[in-house]
Amino acid sequence: MSTPQQPFSLPRPGAAGTRPAAHGADSESLVHVLAPDALISLADDEAATRVREVLDDLDRELVGLAAVKTRINEIASLLLVERARRQFGLTTTKPTLHMSFTGPPGTGKTTVALRMAQMLHALGFLRTARVHAVTRDDLVGQFIGHTAPKTKEAITKAAGGVLFIDEAYYLYRPENERDYGQEAIEILLQEMESERGDLVVIFAGYADRMETFFSSNPGLSSRVAHHIEFSDYDRSELMQIAGGMLERDQYAFSPEAAVAFDSYLGLRMARPRFANARSVRNALERIRLRQANRLVAQDRELSRDDLMTLTDADVRMSRVFATGEPDQS
Repeated sequence: MSTPQQPFSLPRPGAAGTRPAAHGADSESLVHVLAPDALISLADDEAATRVREVLDDLDRELVGLAAVKTRINEIASLLLVERARRQFGLTTTKPTLHMSFTGPPGTGKTTVALRMAQMLHALGFLRTARVHAVTRDDLVGQFIGHTAPKTKEAITKAAGGVLFIDEAYYLYRPENERDYGQEAIEILLQEMESERGDLVVIFAGYADRMETFFSSNPGLSSRVAHHIEFSDYDRSELMQIAGGMLERDQYAFSPEAAVAFDSYLGLRMARPRFANARSVRNALERIRLRQANRLVAQDRELSRDDLMTLTDADVRMSRVFATGEPDQS
């Protein structure tokens, strides 16, 4: 059973008895320190307003993930307080914002990375909201002298924003003594430490493999401050995701098709290579193909509803119902 979603808890504007925080981007742009008896309102900080918008967008985009959203809200709150402390001249340290996103595929890790970049940019901790996504092939070369340029190029493209490394554990291959992945890791370590204020690195992948990856690279683990776990969606959440995808593209299940798709999910989730929202999207694309074939074969005039409605037959033609095997993309 899914955990009920909690609303984001960042302060809202209008707190009584306070004066707004000084506006502007990062604290380094502030030209004066507030008096010790001054009062500020976190809710009225312009950055807080932008962060609330980002978090609200994330809440609308992604079903479930209550624990992930709570953790992101906590990070946002921490950084808002950090900004406020700087305005009073209180001791602050540059926060370490490198992260690890662990969990199965199709659970929204890339989407969360994008929203995280937008949030950190709004708070002044990044120069840009850009996310540069890479895999091992973008960082590791196949011969001596090839890895360093590739890794540094990726870092340059991500500079000022987020470098998102998917399936990061493939960087480390101890079974191959001639592998150059360790060189990429060492360059990343140097950049993560020396460019903390200009680059956030997010490592992503399956939880068990990421645990091995960090255990084998303790220097890397010590530089990752935030470990965020993404869980599989349950069946009702996947139905919500499917409904949202269909609504966005102006399609809809007939009542019978909705029941059939729920049954499809029950079968498909038990099969190998199920990838949560990604598998839902692929399944809907194949259902739309079957709908198109059906409509063309009927050779008749079509209504708006005909073009929008996915039927029970469109769903149940999937091989999952006949053999238990997933359809091929």
